[in-house]
Parts: sequence; structure tokens; C-alpha cells
Amino acid sequence: MGARVIEATFDRAQAGHRQSIRTVAFASFAGTAVEWYDFFLYGTAAALVFPKLFFPRFDPLAGTLASFATFGVGFFARPIGGAVFGHLGDRIGRKSMLVTTLLLMGGATFLIGVLPTFEQIGVTAPVLLVMLRFVQGFAVGGEWGGATLMAFEHAPEEDRNFYASWPQLGVPAGLMLSTGAFAGFSLLPERQFFAWGWRVAFLLSLVLIAVGLLIRLRVAESPEFSRIKERAAGSQAPLREVLREQRFALMLAVGVVFISISGFYISTAFSLSYLTQQLGVSRSVALVGNLLFSVSQVPSILIFARLADRVGRYRVATGSAVCTVLYAYPSFWLLSTGAPALIWLSMCVSAFIGSALYGVTGAILADLFAVRVRCSGVSLGYQVAGMLGGASSPIIATYLIHWSGGATWSVATYLAACSLISLAAVVAASRRKSVAGLAELSQ
Repeated sequence: MGARVIEATFDRAQAGHRQSIRTVAFASFAGTAVEWYDFFLYGTAAALVFPKLFFPRFDPLAGTLASFATFGVGFFARPIGGAVFGHLGDRIGRKSMLVTTLLLMGGATFLIGVLPTFEQIGVTAPVLLVMLRFVQGFAVGGEWGGATLMAFEHAPEEDRNFYASWPQLGVPAGLMLSTGAFAGFSLLPERQFFAWGWRVAFLLSLVLIAVGLLIRLRVAESPEFSRIKERAAGSQAPLREVLREQRFALMLAVGVVFISISGFYISTAFSLSYLTQQLGVSRSVALVGNLLFSVSQVPSILIFARLADRVGRYRVATGSAVCTVLYAYPSFWLLSTGAPALIWLSMCVSAFIGSALYGVTGAILADLFAVRVRCSGVSLGYQVAGMLGGASSPIIATYLIHWSGGATWSVATYLAACSLISLAAVVAASRRKSVAGLAELSQ
């Protein structure tokens, strides 16, 4: 009888623990989805709206490049946000930083939605646009690392790949929300869409931010961070420690993430511009392609993350990087046909292949750093990759298409090269297999 009571008590405790992990994972996903909705909304507008409203005196190519340049400002702000919020996440806690970043992002996105255009206030309009984009980048710079670690550090060892993948789901979810919003308002007559339709998508951010805050405030602090604080074993200068003592781990983190970010923005932001401006594909077809890309990522991330819990995260990541190299040229051949079905097929397959690496990225990066500096290392590594890969990819791809006379092999070669960088970093990380975080907790 006593044994049954003990067993039942244990089962209830385990069920409560699983529920707690699921709550944390969902909160990480929800908050991240809101922030990426805001961030991606700008990318869609940079391809379809901002060249006309904020850079009207440029020719179409120059206007697009200028718009993507303001898009890139957010990526240059991301490492700064990653450094600041990563440092504070290691010193103060993951949870409080996540609440702060959510508020910053929501405020900046709302202000973009009410920003006057070039015709109304002249050159001040693009200047303010750049400033607000910087705030967006600064906020999202501290989001991903903290959200990933909240899920990773709450999860049991045998399920860490799966639960650490939930914040990654926020990326395609944010893209779905932002693309869906734009797709809906793009059905308006063009004059109304450019006059006010695009603004509503930005103003809706306030509602999503409120929902994200309500969910995120209910989550407890990371147990691994709490143990470090209780033992007074935290780093007094985590950012400095990462830059001085864990530079190789930081370089690996940048390399692992590189193809996920550069490939993502080539497949989404650049493709929107390429399809609509170079091939004359309708805006709705291109936006549906983005929606299908993001929809495909959601189950793919979860499937590959769960597979990684069975066969190992490094095997999954290596396979993804190799397949991306092989698929780069067929992908752009399908896009260049201009046929809606083939465009959508290309984007869905790209999403499926890339999701394998992206789904385990959080767990791989967390492995590289000790708990006391993990938020700094993970945040900075991811956001530096964002700056190098995300900011430059649409601009480089746009230039390569122009340079090659519209030939997609040039962009495909660039995409394959980015994947080779990540492949090398994954292989190096798999050999390193840092256990610093586990050793630290066992002391």
C-alpha cells in the first residue's frame, strides 16, 4: 500500500514537472513569436512598401537597396542588444530581460505604424525609420537567447532538443503572422494599401505585445540560473569572460547559426523582392510563398528536434547543412520559373531542409557555454550571425542578381557557401562537445 502511494506521488510530481516544462516552452514560443512578428513585419514592408513611401526619389533598384539597408540596421543593432541583454540575463536573470525586450519591441513597432512618409516630412522620415529599426534590432537581440535558455534550462536532459526548439517556432510563427497581415491588407486597392493598410499591420502589435506579456509574466526563472545565484557562483563580468576566455566557442556559435539566418532571409525577404520586381510575379503569390515557407517550418522544427533527442543533435545538424548545399541550385531554378506551384514547392522544401539545423541550434549553442555566462555567449553568438548573415544577405543577393543579369546561379552559389561555413562550425562543435555547464552544476 505504501509503495503504491509513493509511486502515485512520484507520478503526479512527474506530470506536474512535464506541465511546467510545457508552460515554459509555450511562454518562450509565444513571446518570441510576438517579437519576430514585429521584426519580420519590417522586412515585408521593406520589400513591398518602404521603397515607394520613404525612398520615392530613387530608381526602383536603388530604392530597394536603400530600403533593405534600413532593414539591415536592425541586424547591426542585434549584437548590441545581445551583448547588453545577455550580460544582464547572466547577472540579473533571464525572465526580467525578456519582459523588457518585449516592451521595447512593441513600442518601436507601433511608432513605425504612425510614422509620416517622405512626402509629409521629407528626409526626416527615413531617418526616424532607421532609428526605430535600430530599437527593434536592439530589442530582438536580447530575445532569442533568453527565451531559448528558459526552455533549455527548464527541460530534462533527454528532451532538451525538443523543448529548446520551441522558441525557434516563434520565428516561423512571427513570419506567418506578419505575412498573413500583409497578405490580408494587400487585397485592398493599391491606393488604400499604401495610404493606411500597411500601417494597421504595425499597429496590431500592441495587442500581440499585451498577450505576450500576460503569458511570459507567469513563468518562473530558469532553475539552472537560480542555482548559480544561490551558490553565488555567477560571473561578475559574463560578457567580458566570453570575449576573453571563450572566443572559440563564440566563433563556433556564429558559424553554426550562419546558414539558418542568411538562408532564411534569402528565402523570404530577398525572394519577395526578386519574385515581384525581377520576374513580375504578383505580390499575393510571393506572400503565399512566404506563408507556406513558415507553415512548413513549424512541424519540421519539432520533428527534427525530437529526432535529435533520439539520434543526436549534431547528426541532424550536419545532415541539414549538407542538404542545403545540394539543394541551393535546384531551389533557385524552381523560383526562376515564375510558376506559382513551383515557387511554393521550392520554398516549402527549403523550409523543411533548413529546419533540421535550426531546430537544434538552441541546444547546440547552449552546449558551448558554461551556465554562468551562457546567456551572454548564446545571445551574442546568435546575433553576430544575424548581423553578418541576415543584414547582408538580401543586399548581396540583390546585387548578385543585378550583376549576373538575372541569373540565379550567383545567389545559389552564395547560399551554398553560407551553408559550408555552418557545416564546418557544426563539425567543430560536435568534436568539442563542451560539458562546462554540466560540470559547473555538479560542483
